[in-house]
Amino acid sequence: MRQLKGSCHCGAVAFEFSTPAPVPFMRCYCSICRKTSGGGGYTVNIMGMSDTLAVTRGKENLKSYRAVKNKEAAPEDQVLCQNRYFCTTCASYLWAHCDDYPQWIYPYASAIDTELPVPQATASIMLGSTKAWADPRKLPKRDSCNETFDKYPNYSLEQWHKDHAQLH
Repeated sequence: MRQLKGSCHCGAVAFEFSTPAPVPFMRCYCSICRKTSGGGGYTVNIMGMSDTLAVTRGKENLKSYRAVKNKEAAPEDQVLCQNRYFCTTCASYLWAHCDDYPQWIYPYASAIDTELPVPQATASIMLGSTKAWADPRKLPKRDSCNETFDKYPNYSLEQWHKDHAQLH
């Protein structure tokens, strides 16, 4: 069992919990995760034991969002998704909780401040819902043509598009 701590970006909310499974290996590409998580087109969750969750700062700054899984269905047939808890100040998503699995919380790996283990392997799920720009099956493999930076590059988004003949 491992004790982990997390927080939002602005620091208004902090929390801690215990987990038997701290490895951030699964990337979810469902439309809900893609649209609520921010930039990469997916969310990475880990597991925590819900009875160990303690909000150590800012409980008054928490709010939850519960998405509808099947928006096209008639209102009486719609199925609600898990509750996703976030900071009302900076909008950082912190964890999710599903009524179907009350013993677990699913913290967003991006909100965890404790160092997490590097996964030995990863899994990408819900790829039937992803968009082409985020689909790991369509992206180039990491090699010399993919640049990586420890900090911001010395060019803008606009300049990258010009350099790669992608500015329309």
